[in-house]
Amino acid sequence: MKKILITGGTGFIGSHLAEFFAKKKYKVTVFDRYNPNYNLGWLSESEYKKKIKFIFGDVRDYDSVFNALKKQDIVLHLAALIGIPYSYISPLAYIKTNFEGTYNVLESSKHLKIKKIFITSTSEVYGSAQYIPMDEKHPLVPQSPYSASKIAADNLALSYFYSFNLPVNIIRPFNTFGPRQSERAIIPTIINQIINKNKKKEIDLGNINPTRDFNFIDDICVGFYKAVISKLKPGSILNLCTGYDISIKSVVEIISKSMDSKVKIKITKVRRRPDKSEVQRLCGSNKKAKKLINWKPVYIREKGFKNAISKTINWYKKKKNQRTNLKKDYIV
Repeated sequence: MKKILITGGTGFIGSHLAEFFAKKKYKVTVFDRYNPNYNLGWLSESEYKKKIKFIFGDVRDYDSVFNALKKQDIVLHLAALIGIPYSYISPLAYIKTNFEGTYNVLESSKHLKIKKIFITSTSEVYGSAQYIPMDEKHPLVPQSPYSASKIAADNLALSYFYSFNLPVNIIRPFNTFGPRQSERAIIPTIINQIINKNKKKEIDLGNINPTRDFNFIDDICVGFYKAVISKLKPGSILNLCTGYDISIKSVVEIISKSMDSKVKIKITKVRRRPDKSEVQRLCGSNKKAKKLINWKPVYIREKGFKNAISKTINWYKKKKNQRTNLKKDYIV
């Protein structure tokens, strides 16, 4: 049984991956940030919880990362600060977590001779599209401190491949969505505002003109899995994307129609990025992933997107109902 460690494994993507690999009979260890209540995040009620080992520490601390990686065969590194707005307020926090945290994973993997290391990147490293579709050779443009920290982490990972022959690859998912995603992200924001909409039937958003290449969490999990089981050459970078982009305005229209709700969009300044920092368009190429790991997303184009949106809406509605049925003493 192969041993796989997932950093950030109680979060959105990490928790789905932990369950996915547990289901595939891997010996899964999750490493996540220490908390005194031993909170297992999205895995607290998982049917696979007993099959997963949990280690709590801090990705910014070399010793805790090193100890977590001992006796592991494969590492999926997802632990990161991902909220773009907060990166404007505290860029150093992103340097510490995203860059230094990745250093700790790479340096520990080097000394422990980990067989496969996958660093999770983001489509934000590309900035606004300079050509479409955006392949892995697209220029990297740091339009936010978050993006800069991820570019630095990616390049550090590649330096460990070139300098130390570390078997590291970079997985670059485009905008991922689905059940469990933080409500700060655009799709959960829209869904939950409609669920809880006010009398004016308004939802607060920022810029609604940018387009994004949205990917359902199920497809992303399969992409990571195929990368792990493949004979992918170290030093590779792979986009995981649909090759289809849609504007935020259109996303609102699709979600509101799916929820049988008419809403008005209220543009609020606090939700807008600085003009030069706004990524106007993201639309990726997945040709390399198709060729090298035989990955092809299922939830593609308008039909696939609507199907995935429907599943996501149903999850948030169920979550809302569960909260409503709880006693007030337990509502936080």
